[in-house]
Amino acid sequence: MARILTVAGAQLGPIARDEPRHAVVQRLIAMMRAAADHGADLVVFPELALTTFFPRWMMEDEAELLRFYEREMPSPETQPLFEESLRLNIAFVLGYAELTADGQRFNTAILVERGKIVLKYRKVHLPGHGEHEPWRAFQHLEKRYFAVGDLGFPVVRALGGNMGLAVCNDRRWPETYRVMGLQDVELIAIGYNTPLHNPPAPVHDALGLHHNTLVMQAGAYQNATFVVGVAKCGVEEGVMQIGGSQIIAPSGETIGAATTLEDEVFLARCDLDLCGSYKRSVFNFAAHRRPEAYGLITARAGAVPPEES
Repeated sequence: MARILTVAGAQLGPIARDEPRHAVVQRLIAMMRAAADHGADLVVFPELALTTFFPRWMMEDEAELLRFYEREMPSPETQPLFEESLRLNIAFVLGYAELTADGQRFNTAILVERGKIVLKYRKVHLPGHGEHEPWRAFQHLEKRYFAVGDLGFPVVRALGGNMGLAVCNDRRWPETYRVMGLQDVELIAIGYNTPLHNPPAPVHDALGLHHNTLVMQAGAYQNATFVVGVAKCGVEEGVMQIGGSQIIAPSGETIGAATTLEDEVFLARCDLDLCGSYKRSVFNFAAHRRPEAYGLITARAGAVPPEES
C-alpha cells in the first residue's frame, strides 16, 4: 500500500526590511490555507521566512541586529501560524533566525506536526564571510551573525515517514544528504535565500538556477529520498534572489515546481514507498558502501594535492 504524503512548497516573494512580523505571518497563513485547500499534508516555507535576508547588511547596532531573531518559538507573533496549522491539520517547515537563552545565534529550521515542534535543525554550512567587505555590492555576513549548527543532521519519524531538514547552502554539500541517507531519510525539506550574483565568482551567476537544481536532484537520487527545495526570491531590498523552488523524487526527477518569483504554492503527491526501490537496489548502502575507503571525508576539511613524484 502506498504511503502518499501530499507536499506543498510555499515560495515567498521578497520581504522588505521594515515589513512587520505580523504581516509576514499573515502571508504564511494565506499560503498554508491554500495548501490545505489543495489537500496538502505538509507545507514547506523558506529559510529566514519571517524577515528579509538581513546578512546582506553590516550592522554595528546590536539592537538593530537582534530584532531579526526569534527568542522563542512560537512567539506571540508566530503563535497564529501554529494555531492555524493545528486547525487545518497540516504540518509545516519554517526557517528563522534563532537567538537562544544563552545568547547563541543560529540559522534554524523546524518541522511542526500537530502544533508541536518535532524536529529542529541548525544550519551547518555557513557561507559568506565574517567581516565587512566594502568591495561587495552587498554583504553576506552569515559567518558573523550565526554560529555553526550544533545539532548535526537529525532525522525523525513524522508524517508517516522519515523526515530531515537542511538550510540553503547545506544543499550544495553531499555530506548533508548522505548523513541523513544513513538514517534512512525519505524526505528532506530545504529552505533557501540565494542571491543571483555571487561577488567572489561572478562567472557563476548565469548558472545559479542550474546549480540549484543539480545539487538537489543529485542529493535526492544518491540517497533515495524526496527533496523539497523552497526559495525566498525576487528582488529583495535591491538584491535579486533566485527562485527554482521544486519538489524532487528519489529518481532525481522534479515532480513539482514554482513558476514565479512571488508568493506561490505548488504541490506534489509524494509516495514515500518509492524510496524503497532505490534503497534496496542501486543505493543499498549496507550491501555496497565501503566506509573503510572514505576516511579522508572526516579526516580532512580542505583539499590537499598529491605530492609530486
